[in-house]
Amino acid sequence: MKIRNTHYFLGIFAALSLYSCKGTKHLAEGEILYDKGTVTIHKDSIPADRRAVFETYMATLLTPKPNKKLFGQRFKLGMYYAGGGADTSKNFFRNFLKKRGEAPVLLSSVNREYNETILRGRMENLGFFNSYVTSDTTVNGKIGEVHYHAFPGDIYRIAKLEFEIDSLSQLGKDVAETKDQSLLKVGTNYNLDVIINERERIDNELKNRGYYYFSPDNLLVEVDSAIGNHKVDMFVTLKPETSDKAKHPQRIGNIFIYPNYKVNADGYSTANTKRLTPFRDQLYIIDRENTYRKKVLANHIFFKDGDTYNRTNHNLTISHLVNLNAFKFVKNTFIDSPDSANTMDVYYYLTPMPKRSLRFEVLAKTASIYNGTEANVNWTVRNAFKGFETLNLTVFGGYETQTGGNVNLNSSYLRYGAEVSITWPRLLSLYKWAPSRRFIPKTYTKVGYEFLNRRNAYTLNSLTMNYGYNWKEHESKQHDLAVLEIIYVQPRNISESYRAQMDTVPTLRHIVDPQFSFGPNYTYTFTNTMENRKHTFYAKTGINTSGNVLGLIQGANFKTGNTKTLFGTVYSQFVKVEADFRHYMKLTANSTLASRVMIGTSYSYGNSSSLPYLKQYYSGGPNGLRAFRARSVGPGSSMPENIGKENFFADQTGDFKLELNTEYRAKIAGMVHWAAFIDAGNVWLQRDDKEKVGGKLSSSFIRELAVGAGAGLRLDLDFLIIRTDFAIPVRLPYLPSGERWVFKDIDFGSSTWRRNNLVFNLAIGYPF
Repeated sequence: MKIRNTHYFLGIFAALSLYSCKGTKHLAEGEILYDKGTVTIHKDSIPADRRAVFETYMATLLTPKPNKKLFGQRFKLGMYYAGGGADTSKNFFRNFLKKRGEAPVLLSSVNREYNETILRGRMENLGFFNSYVTSDTTVNGKIGEVHYHAFPGDIYRIAKLEFEIDSLSQLGKDVAETKDQSLLKVGTNYNLDVIINERERIDNELKNRGYYYFSPDNLLVEVDSAIGNHKVDMFVTLKPETSDKAKHPQRIGNIFIYPNYKVNADGYSTANTKRLTPFRDQLYIIDRENTYRKKVLANHIFFKDGDTYNRTNHNLTISHLVNLNAFKFVKNTFIDSPDSANTMDVYYYLTPMPKRSLRFEVLAKTASIYNGTEANVNWTVRNAFKGFETLNLTVFGGYETQTGGNVNLNSSYLRYGAEVSITWPRLLSLYKWAPSRRFIPKTYTKVGYEFLNRRNAYTLNSLTMNYGYNWKEHESKQHDLAVLEIIYVQPRNISESYRAQMDTVPTLRHIVDPQFSFGPNYTYTFTNTMENRKHTFYAKTGINTSGNVLGLIQGANFKTGNTKTLFGTVYSQFVKVEADFRHYMKLTANSTLASRVMIGTSYSYGNSSSLPYLKQYYSGGPNGLRAFRARSVGPGSSMPENIGKENFFADQTGDFKLELNTEYRAKIAGMVHWAAFIDAGNVWLQRDDKEKVGGKLSSSFIRELAVGAGAGLRLDLDFLIIRTDFAIPVRLPYLPSGERWVFKDIDFGSSTWRRNNLVFNLAIGYPF
């Protein structure tokens, strides 16, 4: 993609920067711009590194926040003044800038006494009793700063912890049984946050023992700091005003389910049990239209008549009902039973989603001399067979055409096709197995067809079929077992021009080989990236197989020319294993170092000399080696055909892959982030190929890695991340050994060098 209007955007940025630099000139007489607030901790007993972290944290508590900066400039303040500042205007562009800018934050808006109180309170909540804070102001021209000096008192630690709740009552016994898991530990410092969390912990334990009406507010943690020696005694007690209901476990009575509830509907708030027939003698499912199969719905209700209430089953039921993909709203209430003490009737009000939905998507594509469009129509039927099944039908089509340069046989195409899928929210299996009650397992089947017409080259007919299971055993662990995956690709109408091109670029022959693979696949994914930790991980491993049992039975051997067919087509025989490991290290609150290692390996034998084209690995592109076009790297040290020419067709694939990426990510201001990265990788062949000399995997594979580096901006819209990356190659594996690093050739001032080396990627989401 060519880079245009660079000077125009730089001009806008320079103008806004100028406004931000001159922002103080717009202030009225006597007004001072608030630049920042700092906190200095005066406590030598706290190590310097921990003190620095403490100071940074305390500074985040200060209010108000100064105007945001971008590369040292108050960029949003510049937008505010460029939009007219306090003046009103009907100019659309000026109003646009003003609304997205920030009015000046003045020193006079800083309440020093309030901030001192906040800082002092926070230190005492952390155990530093008898703390105090002072502050002073520094003014330099029209810029002002506020400096806070915090003097923590001596820290107080827990000397004794006692639970003083009536030990003869059931409540006292249940609380006492949880004492060993207490977050309050003798010897640790007093911490109000830990006390609050301890009350929540006890409440959660009691909820799972039936105390539905209990609340953390029923607990009181009394602290005695008069014992001396900077220590405190703690006593966990029950507030006297705690209600009697809160002191007793509750049992489950009747269970009512309204699966067709509407917000303003009449007749769904109560039910007369005398006129209803319970399902399985415990559930009253009020579904007069017989919309859902009762057996399937009942399987997702984890309460039973007579059970002791517990929060786990409460949340589990709500989670299942929400994730059935059939209900827009799920409302749950508990009402005291009129027939029995300490018993609650349970009501579920379920508002259905529309049974059918239609979604239409259009995507325009443009890049240099290529232009095209794609369209998708997705039709969804929920609860298709009254068992919460989801039926999806997708019809798609698109085209791309070459609008400049020398015409390439492979540059223009027309494609269309369809996919039908059904997902069941349960495991359809001959064997009864339940991997986890917490999550809904799924069975899926998919059938898809695609027709690809590269007008002057060839046509491809592709058929795919899948049947398998998807389930979670834990929030961080997911499994996907495709019991059978079938891929069938049949080329047609190969033009004479394309056949002639195959003689000079043999790689193109592999694209139009008939492909037929079938076999089971398995993928395991682990991630804890949703957790607030300094180090988090993502790992995805999988195995893909085809034709192994049949090939062994038939004695297939491509080396002797004894290849076997199924339905008249030579099938593939291979084992493919890959792993993707990612590590995220949180450096600061607004910066992260993300790294990835991707390893792919395979072994083709019997009926196959290599992986089929659709299963082969490739490198390059916006989510891999960003300094190289997709499929333009490798294999090994082999020279890509026609590289640097306008008829270069990027299609370098292999049987093995190694990719290494590391990226520094940081927030600039608001939704604007940036990143700097280094990528390395390549693909290799399992066997020698005379057309790809140097492509076979060898012990020198590390010296054959392609390397690229670059930087880019990210626009984080919460629901969508727009990513732009600029990257350049710094190591080319196809050059002679000793000449592969190309730092000496970098010349940003040369338009020819930029055209051949500077790669721009526009993508959605992070690359990893």
